[in-house]
Amino acid sequence: MAEEDNIGVTEALPPPPPIPPDFYPAKAEPEPVKKKVLRVPMARRGLGSKGQKIPILTNHFKVNVSNVDGHFFHYSVALFYEDGRPVEGKGIGRKVLDRVHETYDTELAGKDFAYDGEKSLFTIGSLPRNKLEFTVVLEDVISNRNNGNNGNSSPGRHGSPNENDRKRLRRPYQSKSYKVEISFAAKIPMQAIANALRGQESENSQEALRVLDIILRQHAAKQGCLLVRQSFFHNDPKNFAEVGGGVLGCRGFHSSFRTTQSGLSLNIDVSTTMIIQPGPVVDFLIANQNAKDPFSLDWAKAKRTLKNLRVKTAPANQEFKITGLSEKSCREQTFTLKQRSKNEDAEVQTSEVTVYDYFVNHRNIDLRYSADLPCINVGKPKRPTYFPVELCSLVSLQRYTKALSTFQRSSLVEKSRQKPQERMQILSNALKINNYDAEPLLRASGVSISSNFTQVEGRVLPTPKLKAGNGDDLFSRNGRWNFNNKRFFDPAKVERWAVVNFSARCDIRGLVRDLTRIGEMKGISVEAPFEVFEESPQLRRAPPLVRVEKMFEEIQSKLPGAPKFLLCLLPERKNCDIYGPWKRKNLADYGIVTQCLAPGRVNDQYLTNLLLKINAKLGGLNSVLAVEHSPSIPMVSKVPTMILGMDVSHGSPGQSDVPSIAAVVSSRQWPSISRYRASVRTQSPKVEMIDNLFKKVSDTEDDGIMRELLLDFYVSSGKRKPEHIIIFRDGVSESQFNQVLNIELDQLIEACKFLDEKWSPKFVIIVAQKNHHTKFFQAGSPDNVPPGTIIDNKVCHPRNYDFYLCAHAGMIVQSFSL
Repeated sequence: MAEEDNIGVTEALPPPPPIPPDFYPAKAEPEPVKKKVLRVPMARRGLGSKGQKIPILTNHFKVNVSNVDGHFFHYSVALFYEDGRPVEGKGIGRKVLDRVHETYDTELAGKDFAYDGEKSLFTIGSLPRNKLEFTVVLEDVISNRNNGNNGNSSPGRHGSPNENDRKRLRRPYQSKSYKVEISFAAKIPMQAIANALRGQESENSQEALRVLDIILRQHAAKQGCLLVRQSFFHNDPKNFAEVGGGVLGCRGFHSSFRTTQSGLSLNIDVSTTMIIQPGPVVDFLIANQNAKDPFSLDWAKAKRTLKNLRVKTAPANQEFKITGLSEKSCREQTFTLKQRSKNEDAEVQTSEVTVYDYFVNHRNIDLRYSADLPCINVGKPKRPTYFPVELCSLVSLQRYTKALSTFQRSSLVEKSRQKPQERMQILSNALKINNYDAEPLLRASGVSISSNFTQVEGRVLPTPKLKAGNGDDLFSRNGRWNFNNKRFFDPAKVERWAVVNFSARCDIRGLVRDLTRIGEMKGISVEAPFEVFEESPQLRRAPPLVRVEKMFEEIQSKLPGAPKFLLCLLPERKNCDIYGPWKRKNLADYGIVTQCLAPGRVNDQYLTNLLLKINAKLGGLNSVLAVEHSPSIPMVSKVPTMILGMDVSHGSPGQSDVPSIAAVVSSRQWPSISRYRASVRTQSPKVEMIDNLFKKVSDTEDDGIMRELLLDFYVSSGKRKPEHIIIFRDGVSESQFNQVLNIELDQLIEACKFLDEKWSPKFVIIVAQKNHHTKFFQAGSPDNVPPGTIIDNKVCHPRNYDFYLCAHAGMIVQSFSL
């Protein structure tokens, strides 16, 4: 069983020292502040040649565009109710515009249009007038849009069953009128697509490609797909995979048009989103809460979970949105039933009946288990409409947007594995199923799509040479390194440490003995632990936070001071819920280095892997690059060079108030590039640009991230300031490149200037993107592409300097990306 931690190389270090006196040059008059200039991404200067050439297939499909002389016309769409109120709810727009297209074909001059579902509509060629107004009528079938008054005989409505049956025959649904205003906004030349293919990108070219992507979205919407950005999910149970907790992984497809060196291509990839388990509401709740039966459910929690989900009710098979639950059980919840006698002139009679009595005796519906459970409310709070829970089934393709548990994430990874050839077959089938050639707007745009994977030339770079302890060479095999019979390059010392045991059964004495033995073989000195802390058996069923707090109380009561390191044994099952709270308590609250393991099959290889992590966390070095050991890295070894890694992590979906975390790691002890220091700051939620790189608090004080990293580099590198700064930036899209250059790079320069006005290091920013949906395959081979494969032709950007690198061995292929 694999360890629970990821390998880390950052060191636990004290705060940076004050600025050394010799950091500053001789005093000089400060130069005037220079004007900011717009910086742009570096243009491509040529293709690489290093490495062994290899033919590669990629999931880009060639697109031909024959109609480049026409124009896309952009129109703004505004929707209003009959009384003039703007329509704000999502989802209704497509239905309204579909009805406009059906009803007013002549007024639209027979033109098809691409609608983005919100406020933009596009046509090829212009509409007859710059402003058009239409009124359409929709039969409203979802009760939350008409307060649940659909004319059926649900509780909260008056009338006898017979009367309501007659009403339903006369008027199947309640109608609603909408006013639609379509106004001209802009004209986009199709020539902009051809310009983009030549590397002459402009705002027009981005807009033109956006129109083509909107056509794809509309094409998928017409097939009843769930749309998530540029991914589409069909309602097909064959694409569902259960991951636990009433949540399913739903497999679909990402498709988008890309400008590349070889022209326009359609990028199609497998994509996965999470959905609520469709079917009976009770079945979902039992799975979600891991309950035995409906009667052991936590209905307060169920109310929060079900709010705003859509259900279909039996026997009428109508769709509603859940607004809440009844306060009383179905057997006790009453409402006022209004009934007329057979004489039409007679007065309406009212009576109080329970929901259970109404459905069983008035509607003759057999209820098996709902009597003592709450009812589903699909009406408004002041005018509820109740249904027994067993008559309600959750509609399919409803997104689950909460963060997955560790177990669910593990299950998703397990069930989304695909072999390369299987993935290729799925993508080929997707192209056939989507049948883009039949899309009228694509045909009118002169767009045709090849059904063949694009062939590109890859290069397999030579494997980097590593050095282990005692100067031994560390050889790789298929992108993997093995430390058997090797010592660590710079071993740390495991001292002032203890063992924490949350596991029910484990031979701790044997584990410590074996860890010490393997440590000696790797060059690590492992002292005897201070203490072994065993969890009390009575606490094993307590909540994770309670278990962690109790364990920490015991640690604090028995140890003379804070330990340097804690080895934590988790319960036998993988992905246990103690892991998160335990890490947070140790690292965030106390700065204690920890290593977790789940004691299953613990052998020498397992313990070697464990020590690789422990050594890195305690500040040691497992191995170094041979060129670093020389040192002979071009541009880095001869000139003081600082390497930064920068990223921002955000709260889980739906947690809009959770601060984002900006983290920067920086190299130290130049000419080494394997030792790093980390710096972390919080910032505004969901903000991707790091706003704390430079933070001036006075004329002499800067509280930003870069100050401490620059000073640490200076002190640890023989009092040298970096002349080159290389930044690896993760997590930004192409649309944010200029923000990185003009916001973050500006802060980096300001931080350097604040320390020394005359200091002007050179910068290069390398953006690393993982969720780009481009995948590579070996033709006719069941294997992934070899580690070290690089692709810089055909499917790369027509102008920007970019490339694809498969840097390590692909152990498994996973289909989820959202």
